[in-house]
Amino acid sequence: MASTGRVNEAEHLRQLGAAEIIDRASLSAPGRPLAREQWAAAVDSVGSHTLANVCAGLRYQGVVTACGLAQGMDFPASVAPFILRGITLVGIDSVMRPEADRRAAWQRIAELVDAPPLKQISREIGLSEAVDTAKALMAGHVRGRIIVDTQR
Repeated sequence: MASTGRVNEAEHLRQLGAAEIIDRASLSAPGRPLAREQWAAAVDSVGSHTLANVCAGLRYQGVVTACGLAQGMDFPASVAPFILRGITLVGIDSVMRPEADRRAAWQRIAELVDAPPLKQISREIGLSEAVDTAKALMAGHVRGRIIVDTQR
């Protein structure tokens, strides 16, 4: 399942493997302390109400990894999912992680994930394109991740 604020991206997300698409608005507003159990696991790059709602909707002993703060640094949640469902919230540190760990993680991803889908979710630009790409990003017109080659 994938969440997006851009309905026109639904087909792209299905091509990447999502069986179902939900509108991010359904997760981004304040929610209930416990919701219907929907997911065994989740990856959250948004934080705030979205992360709280994902936790509330995890199944018994579900796990969510948090790796971003796009919606905010707050965590307006209840301890109910942690106590009543035994869920686990794992923080993913992408800043201070040692280089050896990063290389091991990328190697593992290379072993487990087919390369073509990865190419669909990222692209490389030159440093000279960074300002225009940043404007497009802020306007909500950029899909996936951008890698800036500072030598170009």
